[in-house]
Amino acid sequence: MELPDVTAMLDRTPGVLRTLLTGLPAGWLHRDDGPGTWSAYDIVGHLSHGDATNWLPRIRMILDHGPDRRFEPFDREAMLQDEPGPVEELLAAFATARATSLDALAALHLTAADLDRTGAHPEFGEVTLGQLLAAWVAHDLTHVGQVGEVLARRYRVDVGPWRAYLPALDRVAAAE
Repeated sequence: MELPDVTAMLDRTPGVLRTLLTGLPAGWLHRDDGPGTWSAYDIVGHLSHGDATNWLPRIRMILDHGPDRRFEPFDREAMLQDEPGPVEELLAAFATARATSLDALAALHLTAADLDRTGAHPEFGEVTLGQLLAAWVAHDLTHVGQVGEVLARRYRVDVGPWRAYLPALDRVAAAE
């Protein structure tokens, strides 16, 4: 893993979501697939909350305490407690949170040796800083894909026979 690749991917997520979601009607933004699933709006809130409370605190915990101190559990649904506002405000808040995260990450001046340092995850046990960074990128990409899929399922029936070639229309991701 190369740290510049990590930061380049993480830097793109807010812009991708801004391009995809800005100006969409509420029916698109807040559509979900039922209980236990998230809308595109919810997913952006989840990503923003993760930047504020999850990734950097865990990186710092690895650097400061190693495996001697367990990560705090991450509340994956904390964003559902917030009153929905305009998507443009949510996207701007996410972009700001991500820029702050990337600035803080750069300020750590991580080395290749740092990527092998370990921390204690509450569910997985020992994890490395490199695994945490890779998970951050994969988490972003997973949720970008999830946004595309929840939007696509709006046309689940309307596509007619093409549904056979569009697996995202029948693949519903549980909230995670």
